Amino acid sequence: MSDKTRPGLEACRAAPTPPRAGQGQVHRFECQGERLVLDVNSGALHVADAVAWDILGLDEAGLVDLATAGERLAGRHTAVAVEAAWHDLADLVQDGTLWSPDPSAEELAALKAPDSPVVHALCLNLAHDCNLACRYCFAGQGPFGGERGLMPRETARQAIDFLIAASGDRRRLEIDFFGGEPLLDREVLFDVVPYAEERATASGKAFRFTLTTNATPLTDDVIDFLDRHHVALVLSIDGRPSVHDTMRPMRNGRGSYDVVLERIKKAVAARGGQDYYLRGTYTHHNLDFTEDVRHLADLGFGRLSLEPVVGLAGDDYALTQDDLARAEAEYERLTAYYLERFEAGRPLVFFHFELEDQGGPCLKKRATGCGAGHEYLAVTPDGDLFPCHQFVGRDGFKLGDVWRGVERHDLVRTFASTNVFTKDECRRCWARFHCGGGCNANAHLAAGDITKPYAPGCRLQKKRLECALYLQYRKAESIPR
Repeated sequence: MSDKTRPGLEACRAAPTPPRAGQGQVHRFECQGERLVLDVNSGALHVADAVAWDILGLDEAGLVDLATAGERLAGRHTAVAVEAAWHDLADLVQDGTLWSPDPSAEELAALKAPDSPVVHALCLNLAHDCNLACRYCFAGQGPFGGERGLMPRETARQAIDFLIAASGDRRRLEIDFFGGEPLLDREVLFDVVPYAEERATASGKAFRFTLTTNATPLTDDVIDFLDRHHVALVLSIDGRPSVHDTMRPMRNGRGSYDVVLERIKKAVAARGGQDYYLRGTYTHHNLDFTEDVRHLADLGFGRLSLEPVVGLAGDDYALTQDDLARAEAEYERLTAYYLERFEAGRPLVFFHFELEDQGGPCLKKRATGCGAGHEYLAVTPDGDLFPCHQFVGRDGFKLGDVWRGVERHDLVRTFASTNVFTKDECRRCWARFHCGGGCNANAHLAAGDITKPYAPGCRLQKKRLECALYLQYRKAESIPR
């Protein structure tokens, strides 16, 4: 059994001691015919031969003793092979990269919600309106179930002031411009970015800006502004023309693919192919989504993301239970394509296959996810505060506004105290430290409870993670030693 430990994840923890019975957790999985073993708590990844694999399968709670391993595997492997593999595994247990201990009581206590959470990121919904009519849009094609409207300049500036005041000692702050289609409010965008830069200089802060757009309003002057102010781009396109136009038509019913592709090409070229992602959605109708990734890659785009749709029963595009197995198989196919390009010297950056290789986050970050509702908030055009952009318009989730600040401190504490150890389905899930408990908005949509993870999303995320871990191993193997 060779040790392909992923560096960095142990850096924020004290060196683990050999586990006692009942501690720790490992996850065995196969991807592309390779046997891999993840130590859940440390993040160490190992490659197993057949003997080590079978020993690890004898008891998921820990390494069985040598006599038991020899007795139970006598019909499959020689005693010499079992003994050699068992000692290799025992060394890894001793090193703390197999069945490393669960977090201590002190570490779990540190996850307690702070009395005054610090906000470091805002999603500014500049427009509750859109010029497209995307069929799966959670924002109701723009208005989030309410009135269509654009954010006034004064509200946008107040949001910047609120964030600076609410960020405490945090120096690096983030603003995501969102909608609807945020570029429908382009004049306010042109005003608030320089305003934020000025306020950052005066207050000793630094802003990072991201804009999510359907790309149709990306005129030359907009592209120039975004580049000059280093605004990262998330550009929405679903893949092949027929796939994209079926789900993302213009409001008059015509397809949007041609204009979207033209504008995306121009925007990406203007920034030298950097600081962007193409972000698509796959549905029940394109479970062969590797072909959509291939289509975009063949067009010359190297930074891609493709998400499963979140739909309700009755939506013809929603993923069915039968679709999940097909999607899992398609992720294997996508993995093979990704690796093919990597080995040919034409690598892709596929968002869900990219794992941190250095300086992984500490336990608090791994256990709590995106920070929605306490570190990250959304702002409507009227200045109302919500836990994130997907909660906008949902009854009972308004937190306050940018003038008076957060008023629903009880709700903020609920979000801040929700983590993988407070969710029953997450507490012993092997993927918990990579997903942080999943999307609270999707959980609430599906179950009416942010502590009940969205099961289809969990299943697909775990498959993506297995593929990502496999690719990490294969890429590490290609690095000269």
